[in-house]
Amino acid sequence: MKKPVIFCTLAIALIYIAACGGLFVMQRSLLYFPTQEASINSAEIIYLNNDNARIKVWKMSTDQERAILYFGGNAEEVSRNILPFREFMPGYDFYFMNYRGFSGSTGSPSETAFYVDALSLYDLIAADYENISVVGRSLGSGVATYVAANREVDRLALITPYDSIVNVAHSKFPVVPVSLLLLDRYNSAGRAHNIRSPTLIVTAENDAVIPRRFTDALAGSMTNTSVNLVEIPSTNHLTVSAPVQFWEAFSEFFVQSET
Repeated sequence: MKKPVIFCTLAIALIYIAACGGLFVMQRSLLYFPTQEASINSAEIIYLNNDNARIKVWKMSTDQERAILYFGGNAEEVSRNILPFREFMPGYDFYFMNYRGFSGSTGSPSETAFYVDALSLYDLIAADYENISVVGRSLGSGVATYVAANREVDRLALITPYDSIVNVAHSKFPVVPVSLLLLDRYNSAGRAHNIRSPTLIVTAENDAVIPRRFTDALAGSMTNTSVNLVEIPSTNHLTVSAPVQFWEAFSEFFVQSET
């Protein structure tokens, strides 16, 4: 009876190792969901060139003295935000980045690449504005916190953010050693002590993608700035920006507080 037990145990172990190996190899295809290129007439296009990649950025400018950089969520077509931002947040120019491999940008997505491109965009426009603020949604909240921790940012807004991708992934795959396997970690909580910009965090009441405990952990780690938490009722991870309450929160944070 001992040999069958040993063989069974070995088989289970091999299957587990193979599964972990498969997740390691496929992790970026599981993490990133690139969008197809969009064509719109309501914004200008500018390009960044980094590491042989061409990064497409939507620019909506009315010659303002303040700018907002927007880093979107996974599978989000960021150009859909152009009209509502223009309507609800006057007094700003806007830049919506299409990540590498997303919506007309070349190259392959990765955490390091996103950080390089985000800082390049900030540095490209910094001299043109009195101040620059940053908005990040879901996956993009990790990019936004990185910019805020490494550049002078006037205001920071995070939509359905997380403390780290490692913690979120562990909640989805509890039997997998994700802390050992993940290449892209987006440890926002680990750099939060370097953020000094007033911060708005917007959550969805019924968010099953980023459980609230990970958002609260991020907020708790932001010890060197003021944090305003706003929950949008009766929404989920995808619908959080649909109600007018969402845009009212943004308007109050960015526009009304400046007047």
